[in-house]
Amino acid sequence: MRALIQRVTSAQVHVDGELVGDCGAGVLILICAMQGDTDDLPAKLAAKIGKLRIFKDEEGRMNRSLSDIGGQALVVSQFTLAADTSRGNRPGFSQAAPPAEGERLYEAFAAEMAQIVPTQTGRFGADMAVSLTNDGPVTIWMDTDA
Repeated sequence: MRALIQRVTSAQVHVDGELVGDCGAGVLILICAMQGDTDDLPAKLAAKIGKLRIFKDEEGRMNRSLSDIGGQALVVSQFTLAADTSRGNRPGFSQAAPPAEGERLYEAFAAEMAQIVPTQTGRFGADMAVSLTNDGPVTIWMDTDA
């Protein structure tokens, strides 16, 4: 699985003008299931993100985790994280998991995050409008293959 984690003060996702998910201080997680991802990866990735020390302590150092600060998560599916830009000018997405598999792993990941912190989601496969206030800015790329 591939994730782009952004530390936020707030984030929202809308579908057709309707608010479908939001969060306050915490993280916006853009997530993509990749070809060959296994059922154990959503739990491993969620646990890693929950423990990732990217929030400031009283000395201003990134030393606290999402769990430590009582933060929230907004999880949004984004198959374009699988983009292959090695040839030509049009990205290829063949490394992304097929839609049914991607949705299943996305839902499993969101459920795992919800066991760690309050979590809301976007809508898988929808054309979504995502807005956020990036805090820092702090943006972290994670790939379970790395």
